[in-house]
Amino acid sequence: MKRIINRPLHVKLLLILFLSLSRNVCLANDKASKIDTYLTQCYNNGQFNGTALIAERGKVIYKKGFGYANMEWQIPNDIDTKFRIGSITKQFTAMLIMQLVEAGEISVDAKITDYLPNYRKDAGDRVTIHHLLTHTSGIPSYTGLPGFWSDSTRNHYDVDYVVENFCSGDLEFEPGSKYRYNNSGYYLLGAIIEAVTGKPFSEVLRERILAPLGMKNTNIDDQSEILEKRASGYVKQLTEYVKDPYFFMRNAYAAGAMYSTVGNLYKWDQALYTDKLLSQEYRQLIFKPHVPALGTASYGYGWVINKMPLANSSDSVKVIAHGGGINGFNTLIARFVEDKHLVVLLNNTGSARLNDMCQGIVNILYDRPAILPKLSIAETMLKTLLEKNLQAAINQYHDLKTNGEDKYDFRENELNRLGYQLLGIDRVADAIKIFKLNVEAYPEAFNPYDSLGEAYMIKGDYELAIENYKKSIELNPDNTNGIQMLEKIKEKMKSVAN
Repeated sequence: MKRIINRPLHVKLLLILFLSLSRNVCLANDKASKIDTYLTQCYNNGQFNGTALIAERGKVIYKKGFGYANMEWQIPNDIDTKFRIGSITKQFTAMLIMQLVEAGEISVDAKITDYLPNYRKDAGDRVTIHHLLTHTSGIPSYTGLPGFWSDSTRNHYDVDYVVENFCSGDLEFEPGSKYRYNNSGYYLLGAIIEAVTGKPFSEVLRERILAPLGMKNTNIDDQSEILEKRASGYVKQLTEYVKDPYFFMRNAYAAGAMYSTVGNLYKWDQALYTDKLLSQEYRQLIFKPHVPALGTASYGYGWVINKMPLANSSDSVKVIAHGGGINGFNTLIARFVEDKHLVVLLNNTGSARLNDMCQGIVNILYDRPAILPKLSIAETMLKTLLEKNLQAAINQYHDLKTNGEDKYDFRENELNRLGYQLLGIDRVADAIKIFKLNVEAYPEAFNPYDSLGEAYMIKGDYELAIENYKKSIELNPDNTNGIQMLEKIKEKMKSVAN
């Protein structure tokens, strides 16, 4: 006869609680295992080299490093590796501005010249702090100026010099009339923070955010400083990784000069649910969708607000996120605030498909099938081109477009990237054919024509360069690069004629 055990009520309740907690731990571990399998496959496919942290309902369920922080010495990435975070810096700059707004020291409706009186008055009297925060100022972005990346990134400029020489161009549009992502705006916000507080930006950042949150592994990057566990940045050159060119980090300043770790960014995420740094009233302004950005997204103050679709359904989840990219690094922090989920991906091999990876991880968190990021058609074609020839690579493109579109990434920037790789090794004729292939694939997109125009200009075929630049401007009248390059070509033609 089976023995019946009568347990006291409190013992039964404890047993039920234990079983419930055990089940939740198993579910969390199951998701962590799926995330690990997913990210390991991304790493094996050459799509990720960095560190990831995933939190579910505010609790970290996964953190792990992949690949090398330093390839020369084969030092692995781990959870304490420090990565340059690029434009994730902007959300810290926005927080400092809003702290000063809450303290009554800054107004979002005030003009640039209210805080930087030496700034050019015709623009400075029209552009507000709100415009700078939301990328609606119309001021040209200094990182988009011709020659900046090739000539100016290494120079040790001070803040006043950059403001005067790179962030004070003629307005490209009426302030507030449109959104255009802009590093000059956040550089200027850093200068305004210094003017209002009388302290260096890095000191204000440390005093008002990093120290209160115990973010000891986060700061403004300074190459002269010996920094433990700092990752090196790499990029793909043809089929091999190389060290990314030197970039004087202070030139990125309040727009992108910070480094951090996945653990510190988790602390940052958790603090944003509290009043520790800023009251709820002003935090709501940070996360308010102030202006339409790209696609379905809106821009707040230093954050992109959007909906992320879930696999195999019409469901979606709200995401507040921002990516970052700076020489050799690209990064992403994505907050799913309705459920307090968090995805942090820090990568030190350039342009990883972090948004696609985040999509797969989020599907796992919401018990949906995780779809791996598509493989790069550019890298696949490049391998064929180098091993065989250009025509074999073009044939492969058409074949995979027909039979492998579910596996390979055929987005516009893929062929563009391949074309510039070929320009980099002086295979100009091959680059032109690749850019022409991209124009055929995306006849309504302006950028393929812009790139084809550049290749023809390098070849010295100015008539075809002008034709393609004009087409790119026709498709996108805001293509300032195309407009500037047309002027440059005309000047060259005049000098040749003379």
